[in-house]
Amino acid sequence: MVLLVRALIFDVFGTVVDWRSGVAREVESFCGARGLAVDGNAFADAWRAKYQPAMEAIRNGGRGYIALDVLHRENLDATVSEFGLAESIDAAARDDLNRAWEKLPPWPDSVAGLTALKSAYAIAPCSNGSIALMTWLAKYGGLPWDAILGAEVARAYKPQPAVYLASAAALGLAPEEVMMVAAHNGDLAAARATGLKTAFLPRPQEHGPGQTTDLEPGADWDVIASDLIELGRRMTA
Repeated sequence: MVLLVRALIFDVFGTVVDWRSGVAREVESFCGARGLAVDGNAFADAWRAKYQPAMEAIRNGGRGYIALDVLHRENLDATVSEFGLAESIDAAARDDLNRAWEKLPPWPDSVAGLTALKSAYAIAPCSNGSIALMTWLAKYGGLPWDAILGAEVARAYKPQPAVYLASAAALGLAPEEVMMVAAHNGDLAAARATGLKTAFLPRPQEHGPGQTTDLEPGADWDVIASDLIELGRRMTA
């Protein structure tokens, strides 16, 4: 494929790793060890539902930049209360549970697809996750990044343009030399608006069996693939 691309940057939560089943598994294991019966999927969904609102307060200037790890921890307090667990899980235990986001399984095609792409391009996450979170998540799942980019580099949260532009600049590249890879049409639209190339792949189970969003490409993205293995084949052909 002829594209003037030297690096690929990736959305991570949902595109590269399965956050929902990973968080659900960790929640059920954590609570089960304490004799607490919790629906892990419901808890994961409720915790994740606070993700965008928490970042929006930073995007709109209501708060200064705060790493996602801290926002997750704040959101965990609210979720624990929603599930009636406030008296059963103390602050130290919540700190441990917050690390569930460091133990998310890659989708089955992720490591092989990233490894193939790494043979021809620089690859890095462009995630709202912190550098620490992306480091431990990569260590856990064997994700072969060349660098870690995204929100903490820009001190802003996607879809703010600064996140995409700072990631390209950190690699010493012009925006058009970088491709954003995501399973979310909105992420790609924001990246395209800054001049990045775009690649879409669907993750129809990201939000569970009833998912209704991002099942199909929402625009004429530069590349559309079924998964990261196909993207690797197409981008290295």
